[in-house]
Amino acid sequence: MWQMGSAPFVGGGFGHFYAYAPFRIEYAIDRYAMEAKRQLHVLDTRLADNAFLAGDDYTIADIAAWPWYGGLMDGIYSAQKFLSVEDYPNVRRWTDTIAAREGVRRGRIVNRLTGAPGTFLAERHSAADVDRALAEGHEAA
Repeated sequence: MWQMGSAPFVGGGFGHFYAYAPFRIEYAIDRYAMEAKRQLHVLDTRLADNAFLAGDDYTIADIAAWPWYGGLMDGIYSAQKFLSVEDYPNVRRWTDTIAAREGVRRGRIVNRLTGAPGTFLAERHSAADVDRALAEGHEAA
């Protein structure tokens, strides 16, 4: 429930005004940046004593939250410095742990429409296509 109520402020709020709005509105950027940082702090605090959001096991909670918060940590809006993401070491660990999971690695390269050549598999017909792409070093950025 936390992710459903909080993450829209990250993507729809911060992401929109920081990266996509047709003109800059400093108040909106600052307001949503403060909220994004507050959420990163909440997440970092939770992850200080837990490997994953619900404890020691990877669950749907992590699957739902990781694209939003992992994206912030990895630069989806090129805002890492602006948000001081280095201040959230537990979120960094969690982000990297999930990104390294085999299923996540496989899923991130399939049917992506953007990215540098070699970071996605534009079309696949079988799991062997994904296996081949990963063996060739294709990884999502």
